[in-house]
Amino acid sequence: MKFCWSTITVKDMEESLGFYQGVAGLEIERRFSPREGMEIVFLGKGETKIELIRNGFEKEPTMGNGISLGFETESIDGLTKMLEEKGIEIAGGPFQPNQHIKYIFVLDPNGLRIQFVENM
Repeated sequence: MKFCWSTITVKDMEESLGFYQGVAGLEIERRFSPREGMEIVFLGKGETKIELIRNGFEKEPTMGNGISLGFETESIDGLTKMLEEKGIEIAGGPFQPNQHIKYIFVLDPNGLRIQFVENM
C-alpha cells in the first residue's frame, strides 16, 4: 500500500495556495472544479501531495488539534527569516531535541499545524 495525499478543506483557496506554494514550496499539479461552488487543487510532485478543497456549500472547516503536516527544509534559520518577512508567526519552537534535528511549527491559513524540520 502507498500513501497518496493529505486533504485539507480550506476557507480561502488563494490564501491557502499562497502558503503552500510560497512557504512549503509545493507546485500546482492540477486544479479543477468538479461542480459549481467547489474547487480542488492538488499540489506537489513525487511522494509529497496535498489536496486542497474549497466547498462553498459547507460551513467553515475545522482542524483537528492533534494533526500536523511535516515538511523538510534545508535551514530552519533561513525559513524563520522568510516567515518573518511574510508576517507568518511561529507557533512553536525552534526545538532541537538532539544534534540531528531542529524544527518549528506554524499555522497554515486554516489553522492546521505545519511542522518544518531540518535534518542536520
